[in-house]
Amino acid sequence: MAKFDIVELEGTRYVDARLEKESIRAEAGALSYMQGNIRMDTPLPGLGQIFKCALSNESAVRPRYEGTGVVTLQSSMGGYYALDVNGEDWILENGAYWASDGGVTLGLHREPVLTSLWAGEGLIDYQTKLGGHGVAVLNADGPVHEVTLKDESIAVEGKLVIARTAGLHYRVRRPVKSLIGYWLSGESVVRVYSGTGRVLMSTTPYWNQRLLEAASR
Repeated sequence: MAKFDIVELEGTRYVDARLEKESIRAEAGALSYMQGNIRMDTPLPGLGQIFKCALSNESAVRPRYEGTGVVTLQSSMGGYYALDVNGEDWILENGAYWASDGGVTLGLHREPVLTSLWAGEGLIDYQTKLGGHGVAVLNADGPVHEVTLKDESIAVEGKLVIARTAGLHYRVRRPVKSLIGYWLSGESVVRVYSGTGRVLMSTTPYWNQRLLEAASR
């Protein structure tokens, strides 16, 4: 299994993937440099997957790196989180996937049309789905913490949840039932995750990531 190290330098963070006759996949354009006997190729997805990705914000092509050496991915003012995928399917928020070792399978999950519309993601929303066994590195704006649900629910404003186990029920609704309360609440909609499973949340961005977001507005 490839080893992923998350390194912090000068207020930024980047990922070193150390391979010993192994392989990893990474987001397109994520490579900074690679050292050692590493071969890079680009597995081409089927036409169906290309079409689905074209309707969403997910990448259809994710390069593969194989061999022995170190693959260093680009740095970010945000953060990264190493997720152990142990036979349980995970659904990632758009843009959360960064890299994974060869034992992790990559697929697509489609949200119901009404849920996508309420969430502001458009008519059709495909998200990355992880399975298999291994480690996946997720992209986040700040530190990540896990919340475990046991036949209960959590309501979240905005895209604070970056990943959830596939067994959870996900829907989008108004924060309060009455229209007057809705208008006075100052909140548009909340994302509700219910059932038994786990969610990964990033509620507070790193300070330089917050400054970057403010400057880009």
